[in-house]
Amino acid sequence: MDIRDYWRAALAQQPEAMREFFHEDAVINWHNTNERFQVEEFIRANCEYPGSWEGEIERIEASGDLIITVVHVYSSDRTVSCHATSFLKIEDDKIAQIDEYWGDDGSAPQWRLEKKIGTPISACSVPEGQTGP
Repeated sequence: MDIRDYWRAALAQQPEAMREFFHEDAVINWHNTNERFQVEEFIRANCEYPGSWEGEIERIEASGDLIITVVHVYSSDRTVSCHATSFLKIEDDKIAQIDEYWGDDGSAPQWRLEKKIGTPISACSVPEGQTGP
């Protein structure tokens, strides 16, 4: 299974294409909102989410039967931007479980700006050949 194909289907909100990636008894957990979905519920939540979406995979890591992805997801009109970190358990080349964490993108909180701590990531210098920490 190519995880990039899964994300293409999810971002395009294509239920039939998404369904092909899952075991029928897979479980999906959205920890930020304390929700657990069965496959059909998850596909419905993804594909019926208002608006149209685009995104870019920023990182993929694999270890045994676990794939971890970090994806920048944004609305097609660029008014909403967030990141999803997903832990996908793979069995027999299909997704058996996802534990997913979503965070809205935005500015640092005012209290940190006032303390002048931290630096915008885009302003940090990354050594040639590296993509991040």
